Amino acid sequence: MTALLLAVPGCKILPEEQPPERGFWLHYEKPAPADELNARFLQDRHLAEFTLTDLNAYVELPHLVTVLAKSCHGEGSGYDPETHRIQLCYDDLTEQRELPAHDDEDLAEVVRETLYHEAGHALIDALGLPDDGARAEEDAADRFAQVALLLHDPEGDETLLAAARAYDLLAAADPTPDPTDEHAPDATRAQSHRCAVYGAFPARHKNLATPPRADCAATWTQTRDTWTDDLAPLLRD
Repeated sequence: MTALLLAVPGCKILPEEQPPERGFWLHYEKPAPADELNARFLQDRHLAEFTLTDLNAYVELPHLVTVLAKSCHGEGSGYDPETHRIQLCYDDLTEQRELPAHDDEDLAEVVRETLYHEAGHALIDALGLPDDGARAEEDAADRFAQVALLLHDPEGDETLLAAARAYDLLAAADPTPDPTDEHAPDATRAQSHRCAVYGAFPARHKNLATPPRADCAATWTQTRDTWTDDLAPLLRD
């Protein structure tokens, strides 16, 4: 996996590299002045590089998916099936930084969860999975993030729990869900991640045991098996 680091204060400029023919590939655009801190944060910690390396070790895409880190001016991170491109927005981190009791470690975990979620969209596209509507696809992308992190990352449960805390904080800051948002409400996404973590590792996370989570083991098993079956054509040995 290769990456291009562009001119950001404190960042080394590397020569242009050609993207590979397939797989997840990262490209940094020069940030807007207001986003320089966030761009430096991503690059100094190599968050996207490490995440994409793990994804490329997990699945073999039939085509190239470019992850473009850039200033989006409020447009938001997302996946474009027409261009096979994931847009990772520097300015998304600004909202996360403003959350109370949310430090840089939490922010790093949220970035990783976001990348896995968007990779889920790219894989739904690559696999040609049935189109059951925008909300169903968003839920499926969340579930891919859960499967990839819980099965293939020793600290993936902590990543999901950090993302769940961020969703809780976002829900508290704006408790009325946006009716035009295709994602589940933030509070619902938080509970889904906690359910997956508890379902996968009940002994490790006994503090998550509540009556509403009694069915989380079965829910996790279904999530794991469904995504593992769907991914079979792309899974590496």
